[in-house]
Amino acid sequence: MATRHDTAAPPVKEGGAAPGRPPAVSPEAEQRRRARLSRRWQRDMRWSPYAFVSPFFLLFLAFGLFPLLYTGWASLHQVELTAPTDMTWVGMRNYTRIFDDDFFWNAAKNTLTIGIISTVPQLLMAMGLAHILNYRLRASTFYRVAMLAPYATSIAAASLVFVLLFGRDYGMINWALHFVGIDAIDWQNDKWPSQIAVSSIVIWRWTGYNALIYLAAMQAIPQDLYESAALDGASRWRQFLHVTLPSLRPTILFTVVVSTIGASQVFGEPLLFDANKGASGGAEHQFQTLGLYLYEQGWVNQHLGRASAIAWTMFLILIVVGIVNYVISRRLRASS
Repeated sequence: MATRHDTAAPPVKEGGAAPGRPPAVSPEAEQRRRARLSRRWQRDMRWSPYAFVSPFFLLFLAFGLFPLLYTGWASLHQVELTAPTDMTWVGMRNYTRIFDDDFFWNAAKNTLTIGIISTVPQLLMAMGLAHILNYRLRASTFYRVAMLAPYATSIAAASLVFVLLFGRDYGMINWALHFVGIDAIDWQNDKWPSQIAVSSIVIWRWTGYNALIYLAAMQAIPQDLYESAALDGASRWRQFLHVTLPSLRPTILFTVVVSTIGASQVFGEPLLFDANKGASGGAEHQFQTLGLYLYEQGWVNQHLGRASAIAWTMFLILIVVGIVNYVISRRLRASS
């Protein structure tokens, strides 16, 4: 027969707490704990955003601000690539030598002409493509992705393909011109043909990118404006002139400024288009840009001080472009 063993609970000592129950916390201790947690939460809310953005600032200081300041300091010295730590103070001599250098002004003129030849057709074509894509088309997503394909293509691959297209003896461009009675053009050695060829690479790479920017701005225009214009009897061309273009003025200004900055920094296209694969921009420097001139002075001629002065001159030019953009955009906002 089973025997039942009943065990009684242990007696509770007088003045003691029941087993398993946490000790009571005084109100003063609880208040101190809450105050400590509150201070910790306030510090977290105050400093956490800075911790999240600190990697960007650390990378910017290491690879952006420090090289910029060091380049400015090096531009005031005579320093060679073979001995970058041996600096001799020369003051503003590197800048005065630049402005007296005919090759610098030749590079500046080439940069200006290539920038105009590439920027104006590029933005006009981008505006036209964006206007077409703004309509309801079949497979519109495919066309928009195709617009970005040249932008995603490597500069080296695109430049090498265009070198083959603009070949003097066996290039497809001269082959097509032969059928319309135009003699073969030496695209790499003549001044204007070489600049047109380099500009065509820039146009091919950046037209689709600007077209998508214009398309996004067009889709933000209220449809009521087009409906009102259509009720007034305006054709699609007049709607484009009097509705689309005025609404796109800030976007057009933005793309013009960005394209101007990009044109002033053209480097890969003329470097790879050169038949001699050098930084001279052709045998007679006919398509040498400021970027190529900077590279030639710093890494070919090994004059780091002079190259630093060129870099800072280009930086000051971009500041002037930014100021002009600010003044024009401010006047546009005031007029609208």
